[in-house]
Amino acid sequence: MLKRTCLMLMVLLSCVGCDQATKQLVRIHVPESVSYSLWGDIIRLQHTQNHGAFLSLGATFSESTRFAMFVVAAAVALAAMVIYLVRKPGVTAFDIVAVSLVVGGGAGNLIDRIIFRGGVTDFLNLGIGGLRTGIFNIADVAIMIGVGMLFYRSLRTAGRSRA
Repeated sequence: MLKRTCLMLMVLLSCVGCDQATKQLVRIHVPESVSYSLWGDIIRLQHTQNHGAFLSLGATFSESTRFAMFVVAAAVALAAMVIYLVRKPGVTAFDIVAVSLVVGGGAGNLIDRIIFRGGVTDFLNLGIGGLRTGIFNIADVAIMIGVGMLFYRSLRTAGRSRA
């Protein structure tokens, strides 16, 4: 139990720390009206405040709806995932890291929403030519890696159950 909790805390604190540190650097050094191009425009640094979820989904909802969905519901979901990690017997280190990445990323964005009145600082944009991602942050990367790990785990588990 102690190893599980330590691993979870290590991943969570690393995610939140890296996310908040990079966002603070962007808020200080990258004006919202400026875009910096790096590595032949593969990476763009573009400071923006996102009041929606992934790719600004829900940004046009009322402030109270956004608060209910993106703060209250997100906090409850994150708490449920932490309880799952702490209480479920037989959880592997792989699962702890995967779920902790999702929780850490979610917590990083939740902190922004609470401190910055519903907005999340996004700043990374990747692409080649006209083929580009939406603007995202380190918390979003952690969430996507954690979800990818869980998806991988479910595919492996499903493959073993069919054999």
